[in-house]
Amino acid sequence: MVSKKKRAQSPRSNDAVGRASASLKAEPLSDIRGRIDRIDAALHALINERAELARQVGISKHASGKTVDFYRPEREAQVLRMALTRNRDQHGPLRDEEIVRLFREIMSACLAQQSPLKVGFLGPAGTFTQQAVHKYFGHSVRDLAFDSVEEVFREVESGSADFGVVPVENSTEGTVSNTLDMFLASPLRISGEVEMRVHQNLMGAMKSLRRIKRICAHPQSLAQCRGWLQEHLPTVERIPVSSNAEGARRARDEEGTAAIGAAAAVEVYGLNLLVPKIEDRADNTTRFLVIGKQAAAPSGEDRTTLLMSGSHTDAPGALFRLLEPFAEKGISMTRIESRPSRRRKWDYVFFVDLEGHAEQEPLASALQTLKSRASLLKVIGSYAKAVL
Repeated sequence: MVSKKKRAQSPRSNDAVGRASASLKAEPLSDIRGRIDRIDAALHALINERAELARQVGISKHASGKTVDFYRPEREAQVLRMALTRNRDQHGPLRDEEIVRLFREIMSACLAQQSPLKVGFLGPAGTFTQQAVHKYFGHSVRDLAFDSVEEVFREVESGSADFGVVPVENSTEGTVSNTLDMFLASPLRISGEVEMRVHQNLMGAMKSLRRIKRICAHPQSLAQCRGWLQEHLPTVERIPVSSNAEGARRARDEEGTAAIGAAAAVEVYGLNLLVPKIEDRADNTTRFLVIGKQAAAPSGEDRTTLLMSGSHTDAPGALFRLLEPFAEKGISMTRIESRPSRRRKWDYVFFVDLEGHAEQEPLASALQTLKSRASLLKVIGSYAKAVL
């Protein structure tokens, strides 16, 4: 029945396409370009109007404050979600990713009228973390490259950077443990998250794989490409380095050295793209955290990250008692990770990601119950879920 219905509709559909094509062909190219010019002028006027309204919002909130004082990540998430809904309702010809990117850049430029946000990231230039900065904040920010996750935390804590972006987990290789460990002592909070599909590329100054003697890359990238490397370059030495950009620098300067990393590093370091997309899984995705000093308000679609522990984590049922309030309230836990507490040996703390915002029900009530059971409870952040 379904196939017959489709056959019955297809002539009418073809006729409609034909009429639309004929209409476009009938309109002179100069007229089409004229219409585009008029639309561009209207868009420009609306963007200017939006920028002026954004400036007024900033002035009304903090007449003499810094850009970071009136930046609201939850509001930006809401704007992007509305743009996605409109695009889907209107069946727009542009992909959702393109619509989000366009609106992100408009908001980024409007926000930067006073002064651009300063965002620290695990550098140097050309890393996936820098790409995550631009995906989340747009390009109208001042991105600051630092040598380690620890340094990103320190610079945000000191105020040298307004926010930081650090990797926290990969869908193939799991947790970036040193990022989690920083929250044990840092006062910083999670302000947002970014998810990025990560494509690992093999690059070098040479033109043939036969000339590769060693491969330098971040340990996570080497692990994400383990299967490909074992199949195609099983005898080549693999050298872990502090970042993929460091590997790219060595590939530029050392004969026989190749690197793995983002395609952007090929141009930055003047290398040849030897083999694209060598990651073992096509859905290889890295999640990044945006860290700052502010607590984010509810956006409507939020996630909360907790740091918690009990008095004796080796006691029977210790973890169950910590998690029980969430089960009772029907709250979904999306991730749990244990790390040494550093209080005494074989004692642990737990990092937990939950659905919802800490200020809203039912999570707020569950946290009240948990307070009487936990020896340590810290809301590291309640923040808008990643938008695409």
